[in-house]
Amino acid sequence: MDMYLESRKEPVGNLETARSRGITVYSDDRIAFIDSLQNIGTEGPIRLDAFIAVLCLRGKASVYINGKLYETQPNQLLICHPNIILEKSTASMDLDFRCLCLSKEYLQQMTMIGGTDPWDALNFLEKSPVLTLLPEEVKLFCQYYELIYSKLSGTPRRHQKELVDALLMAFLYEFRDTLERFGDFKAQAYTSADRVFHDFLEVLTASYPKSRSVSYYADRLCLTPKYLSTVCKESSGYTASELINRYVVKDIEYLLKKPGKSIKEICNELEFPNLSFFGRYVKKHLGASPKQYREKVLDDCPHAADKE
Repeated sequence: MDMYLESRKEPVGNLETARSRGITVYSDDRIAFIDSLQNIGTEGPIRLDAFIAVLCLRGKASVYINGKLYETQPNQLLICHPNIILEKSTASMDLDFRCLCLSKEYLQQMTMIGGTDPWDALNFLEKSPVLTLLPEEVKLFCQYYELIYSKLSGTPRRHQKELVDALLMAFLYEFRDTLERFGDFKAQAYTSADRVFHDFLEVLTASYPKSRSVSYYADRLCLTPKYLSTVCKESSGYTASELINRYVVKDIEYLLKKPGKSIKEICNELEFPNLSFFGRYVKKHLGASPKQYREKVLDDCPHAADKE
């Protein structure tokens, strides 16, 4: 995976970034095993471009996810999915954990969470990224972790990729069963409408800067804007326009937390027609002007203010 988003040359949190920072004990373009969580996000927010599962075995750790503080203790699993924003992590000196990182592209190939409706799972994990596991679930996670790591770091074998794929798919099925303790998830559907919704989300999340026009995505998918909005409403409860705004606002929040960029630069980068329009958009969706929102962020985040 590329370390930079093609259109803006700004680091994001993916496997290449982790590898370059020397925090992995094993890493390729599909999977990484991370052995250091110290100082993640202390130099500013990181937009995650991968799926990360962190199981705390001893000690404590905390991290801000999309602006909200989450803490983990022993036997708790922290799930970070692609497109979230991480910042200001801390970890106790006695922290012991297991951390598995999968690329977004790899997860898409394997159908995330074996059979669960991806939208249901995504919404649940956005609201509840920390899960308290049962002792047998903790043991199972560690067994998969050690087995997959041993297969990847050991002597290469002819069917290594196929073996690892099978182990990861089994792990995802186990994870799906664990999720069912926390919520009622729909089975993965395979209707044409569900496929359209899935394809729309892939195009939307992969785009940067994101168009705010429903017609743009409808054209990409060879659909009418009306049909795309109908499908989105039926599949998620949100119209296509509401989903687009949801992801555009994430990009705005991320950039406004980067003190090195002026508001005008952000406006241009996200391809808003002018500062006035950008200001009204931010006010509508974040409840404050870009300047007011940034000032609040800097007040709440001293390390960012020091860099301005």
